[in-house]
Amino acid sequence: MKKDWSPQLLSILRIVQAYLFIQFGTAKWFAFPAAIMPGGGTVPVGSLLWFAAVIEVVGGTLFLLGLFTRPVAFVLSGEMAVAYFHGHASHGPWLWPVLNLGVPAVISCFLFLYFSAAGAGPWSLDALLERRRGSVVPGS
Repeated sequence: MKKDWSPQLLSILRIVQAYLFIQFGTAKWFAFPAAIMPGGGTVPVGSLLWFAAVIEVVGGTLFLLGLFTRPVAFVLSGEMAVAYFHGHASHGPWLWPVLNLGVPAVISCFLFLYFSAAGAGPWSLDALLERRRGSVVPGS
């Protein structure tokens, strides 16, 4: 009988997505691993991009750990929808993300939306907490 690896791959997809996603926030907030803002540096404190960076770093870290995954993923999905329509679609044809450089935002939006329904997978703090409570975690 073959083992179904889809729950573990769900966790791997979550971890990789979080790792890549956090980098957008740290690049804006701390200019790490490099400055990506026009002119270099970091985003101004209190600006819309600063709030986006905070959401990306804090939410991305929770998502990486698989803690409060469903609500965090829902918030991150919404943030990416706003990022696309406010930051990308307004600078090019909205129907063509490849032309307005919005492909990562669109993919992230729908990945996060999927995780808001699917959960974190078995390799997560959510699953660990559920196991400690004695509940059955779907997909683990």
